[in-house]
Amino acid sequence: MQIGFTLFTVNKRFPLTISRGTTAQTTNVWVKISQDGIEGWGEASPFGVGNHRQSTDTIKAALQQVVPLLQGFSPWQRQQVEQVLAQKQVPSSVRAALDMAMHDWLGKRVGLPLWQIWGLNGDAITPTSVTIGINSPEGAAARVRDWLQFMDVRLFKVKLGSPNGIDADRKMLEAVIAEAPKTELFVDANGGWSLEDAIEMCHWLADVGVKYVEQPLPRGQETDLAALKKHSPLPIFVDESCFSSFDIPHLANYVDGINIKLMKSGGLSEAMRMVHTARAYGLQVMFGCYSDSSLANTAAAQLAPLADYLDLDSHLNLIDDPFTGALMEQGRVLPNNLPGLGVQYSASAA
Repeated sequence: MQIGFTLFTVNKRFPLTISRGTTAQTTNVWVKISQDGIEGWGEASPFGVGNHRQSTDTIKAALQQVVPLLQGFSPWQRQQVEQVLAQKQVPSSVRAALDMAMHDWLGKRVGLPLWQIWGLNGDAITPTSVTIGINSPEGAAARVRDWLQFMDVRLFKVKLGSPNGIDADRKMLEAVIAEAPKTELFVDANGGWSLEDAIEMCHWLADVGVKYVEQPLPRGQETDLAALKKHSPLPIFVDESCFSSFDIPHLANYVDGINIKLMKSGGLSEAMRMVHTARAYGLQVMFGCYSDSSLANTAAAQLAPLADYLDLDSHLNLIDDPFTGALMEQGRVLPNNLPGLGVQYSASAA
């Protein structure tokens, strides 16, 4: 198979601030594989979590290194390709893009969307949450209004873990609740709290009706999750603490669910393994995203019937998404009926 890649830059309609910083623009990588006149597409987007920082330059360099090693393989040989990428310790976002592209090729080869190949039920897909980044109370309220004008919002995911402390977190969340009192709320601290603050905030968040809390403690502080779970009235999900199926057994006794992202996991193949591993331990599952375009989020939407919660909203906040794919219906991100990933290129947006 032939493999090529192209860089493309996307800009957010509203910059997103979390506990680790603010993002307004990213340069992602569009990976294309071709064989037998069929082209499969994947996406690698940069992200940074502790020592697992994958920049655009890192992604580009890894692709330049590994592409010559894969030219002799076929898209039918995903297992062998995955083994080569593991041996070469290729960054997970690069593995995700190549795995996505091979799945896209497969679907196009047989003329079916991936969700149908896997026998999944689109009616089981839940609404996606949309994200409110760290902001002033006034800024957060304005962002809520923006989202409500833009689409049929069923769930808000509110980023907390403000550098100004938990009092600032409370005031911001109160502003969100006042603006959308009937909308369900989740909270994601992105590892921005200490154990003591997390215990205090979980009790307060439960009192104001938040459904669950995600990544309350920093990556590397997983041993404290046991103490938090003992005291927390809210379900605890982890994101930055859980990259792949190998992490799940070590976390299973201390959390209630995991956030699966294609860029962390290394693609649809590993995401499927993570779902099954999590279920075996009685955990709930959500799918999330980084600064992904419609390409990666439509890929994740193919697996959406397997998730309890979805947070696939990054493409909705882009002003220049070069792709179209997943459909929006009643607050849900739905895969379409086109073969493979069901993604098309929109030259007018690029």
